[in-house]
Amino acid sequence: MQILENKTALVTGAASGIGKAIALRLAGVGASVAVADLDRSAAVPVAAEIAAMGRRAVAVEMDVADEKAVEQGFATARAELGLIDILVSNAGIQIVNPIESFAFADWRKMMGIHLDGAFLTTRAALPDMYRNDRGGVVIYIGSVHSHEASPLKSAYVTAKHGLLGLSRVLAKEGAAHNVRSYVVCPGFVRTPLVEKQIPEQARELGISEEEVVRKVMLGQTVDGVFTTADDVAQTVEFLTSFPSAALTGQSFVVSHGWFMQ
Repeated sequence: MQILENKTALVTGAASGIGKAIALRLAGVGASVAVADLDRSAAVPVAAEIAAMGRRAVAVEMDVADEKAVEQGFATARAELGLIDILVSNAGIQIVNPIESFAFADWRKMMGIHLDGAFLTTRAALPDMYRNDRGGVVIYIGSVHSHEASPLKSAYVTAKHGLLGLSRVLAKEGAAHNVRSYVVCPGFVRTPLVEKQIPEQARELGISEEEVVRKVMLGQTVDGVFTTADDVAQTVEFLTSFPSAALTGQSFVVSHGWFMQ
């Protein structure tokens, strides 16, 4: 069923991992997709995969923390695919360290990608969505850490909490223009970003990598199972096609029971 027929989505951080799964999922239900990523060459194969499905797609280079790069990326996507109906703000990185040794440059990098990026891409998308009150959907990919804290992740937890505030303000402001916003909050998904954390956390916590996975990452789940990228993508699909503002401003935790609201 092509529930997003005639809709255009822009997904950031879409060359791999969760972003790629979301881009493919939205294309699978009819959307045209701008595959935005810092590395355009990595985004090109994803756009080609979408085109092979019979959907329109474009690979867009975008540093979400750079105002001019965001504006240019949206201009490229708009020129190729038309006005943006759906924004999925997914781009992110992870840096772990105790607060007392967390480099300020790393803190600012984390805030720039996660929070500045969410703000700048939202601001760039809203003129399309506000035009003639045509509406749209903005989805921020948060984390269980939008609600929970963990050692060594001061910047990440702070940034992911911040997405809740941005989404709630957008839900209030955007309602008059038929714009809805949500935060999807995954648990640990075994992406390259998470794989990188395993040895880092083992070193910082003084435990084995196996213990990091079993105790730190999956210890609070109900089944000891990683969340999958497709779990997240299915949730995004559901929210993009929800027919009213009944759920706007809410966060949705996808974590195998790690955190329950």
